Amino acid sequence: MSNFQITPIRYIKGEIELPPDKSIFHRALILSSLAQGKSKIKKIQRGEDCLSTLNNLKLMGVKIEEKKESLLVYGEGLRSLKEPPDILNCGNSATTMRLLAGVIAGQGFYSVLSGDEYLKKRPMKRITEPLRKMGAKVFGREDGQFPPLTLAGGRLRGIHYSSPIPSAQVKSCILLAGLFAEGDTSVTEPLQSRDHTERMLRYLGGDLEIDNLKVTVKEGSVLEGKKIFVPGDISGAAFFIAGAVILGGSELKIINVGLNPTRRGFLDILIRMGAEIEIISQKTKCEEEVGNLLIKGGSELEGIVIEKEIIPQLIDEIPVLAVVACFAQGETVIRGAKELRFKETDRIKAIVEGLRKMGANIEEKEDGMVIRGGKKLKGGECQSYGDHRIAMALTIAALGAKKKSKIIDVECINTSFPEFREILKNISV
Repeated sequence: MSNFQITPIRYIKGEIELPPDKSIFHRALILSSLAQGKSKIKKIQRGEDCLSTLNNLKLMGVKIEEKKESLLVYGEGLRSLKEPPDILNCGNSATTMRLLAGVIAGQGFYSVLSGDEYLKKRPMKRITEPLRKMGAKVFGREDGQFPPLTLAGGRLRGIHYSSPIPSAQVKSCILLAGLFAEGDTSVTEPLQSRDHTERMLRYLGGDLEIDNLKVTVKEGSVLEGKKIFVPGDISGAAFFIAGAVILGGSELKIINVGLNPTRRGFLDILIRMGAEIEIISQKTKCEEEVGNLLIKGGSELEGIVIEKEIIPQLIDEIPVLAVVACFAQGETVIRGAKELRFKETDRIKAIVEGLRKMGANIEEKEDGMVIRGGKKLKGGECQSYGDHRIAMALTIAALGAKKKSKIIDVECINTSFPEFREILKNISV
């Protein structure tokens, strides 16, 4: 188990380009494997989560080659995957497990999806239930509630599913299974979740209909291999943005970062709080918005109320948003974020505990938290609980504290962002 010893810094300064967006990279790998012909994915996401997806696709017979800073994926069509010779190890990645379950449900073979101790605690009934309605044979612990999952793929029928929660992973699992189903398959959500699967499907030639919160994949969709550009990860950028915002004198430029509207909630909230953030040279590449950001520190931040409607657009960024709120004047209230309790750890409990140990005035609620800012953090010893986003959020909090801090168990950062510490070191002053 490794730890971070963190000394506070004065400000953040520099220009950075982030590794490819993790969410998009998973989908690029999976959908290009199901396409007809070669795809070239520019730049490689080397986090353990995405490598889990890549390695499992190889186990199912997909030919993937690394060429300098790109991947070549040789797709042979929707039904070209082969029965894996071993268990498909998803590591810590719920995205890998849930999306591959949707794909494998429509294949004609047997497989087992498993993962690490944290993934085995993640709720899976949210996907096993709709997959069973489509005719898939899916088994798991506690009647499909928890991994490992066993799938015996076969013929599927399209369904029209109303998801009780806004979840891109649930939606994507069902839409991917829908590629193999007889009849159309649709998913309707209560709130808009991130839409990377829809965009990638459309870019590779999938037949899709989108009607507000309802997405339908048409029977008989065929995907075609193409060149795929994956923008920098906005969720990874959030940590450096937060650091620049809370430290006066900071000036940070982030280039080629993803600006998908379903992922920009963090930026919108910071701007509402008074942060100085400028979006420049925005364009669209491979159906995704991409641009550069300029962030300047020193603005006086004000606490705000964050309601459930925007939560799906910033669900991964809430831990580091809580950090920013500690440096804002007044009270910040976060509501409607109960889904955070079902991540790699209970992120509500973990970030409240960690920030409180650093001296924050923060209160845990069932579906969120209340942060009373304006009080300088003192620093302290905090536990990540094996959650990469908690580890990185507490690291950023420590940069603005009075004294040194220690973050325990930071190896988990490698699941999503192995370059995190090196990039932070290069822009810290």
